[in-house]
Amino acid sequence: MITRQPTGRYLSVRTSDAPQATHQLELDGYASLQKAFASHEIIALSKEIDAVYTTLPPDDRGSIKQNGLLEDFRYEMFNRSVLAREIVSRREILDVIEPLLGEDCHVIANTCWRNPPQSDYRHGGGKWHVDGGPHVPLTNNQVWPGDIPHPVFAIGVHIFLMDCPIECGPTGVIPGTHKSGLAPPTDQLRNENLSWGGEGVVPLTAESGDVTLFVSDLWHRRLPPHVDDRGRFFLQVHYARRDIAQRIKPTHTVNHLDATILQSDMSQRQKLLFGLHPMGFYDG
Repeated sequence: MITRQPTGRYLSVRTSDAPQATHQLELDGYASLQKAFASHEIIALSKEIDAVYTTLPPDDRGSIKQNGLLEDFRYEMFNRSVLAREIVSRREILDVIEPLLGEDCHVIANTCWRNPPQSDYRHGGGKWHVDGGPHVPLTNNQVWPGDIPHPVFAIGVHIFLMDCPIECGPTGVIPGTHKSGLAPPTDQLRNENLSWGGEGVVPLTAESGDVTLFVSDLWHRRLPPHVDDRGRFFLQVHYARRDIAQRIKPTHTVNHLDATILQSDMSQRQKLLFGLHPMGFYDG
């Protein structure tokens, strides 16, 4: 665990205590907070977010154009909802993540998911993946030393606006895989019984008002919904160390290039070098 030194310049090892959920995040890569927020707060937030879906058209962020999937998502939610901005700033979450990311960590993405009931595969994280990284890549025959805590660079958080039982296809995680230094095996991306290091799949079922958290490097996916799926509705927010750039808006919208440079003829490598990146997972 880490802390930012009083001068604000350097990170150092944290010696003060942290919540149990923080310890579990560091060790296993995931944690859950039951009833983190009261029902009246969730009801008010849900109504405000529903209004965002009604009044604002879906964004075309480039990755979910087909099959009408754009309608499931609304991006940069802290810009679009006062209550979303408030809840992602609450100490119930920050007290858990700051010991791993630093007191100056920031939101790098904030997307709402409102997935309708479904029995077939649609976009919704339905294959094993990692959100970012692996931030410390390893080979298949390398093992992260057990006596050194694995660094955490980004954490995904789901704030549940409705219950998500097993029937609704909750997120499944494989404990410890954030320390593997590997991405999930490409020939096993749909395997519901995938395991690693002797650990099998843990479904992160949740009730309205619960919060689930997972390290970005952790292997995770949406588990298949059942025929009585009622859909999913949650506010997703990704937090990261100060060193990792925010991804709220695409780089073609927010960048550090003067207008004359943007209009110039640049090679693809120059675009990447100067910060014009194609949209990836966090963009939103």
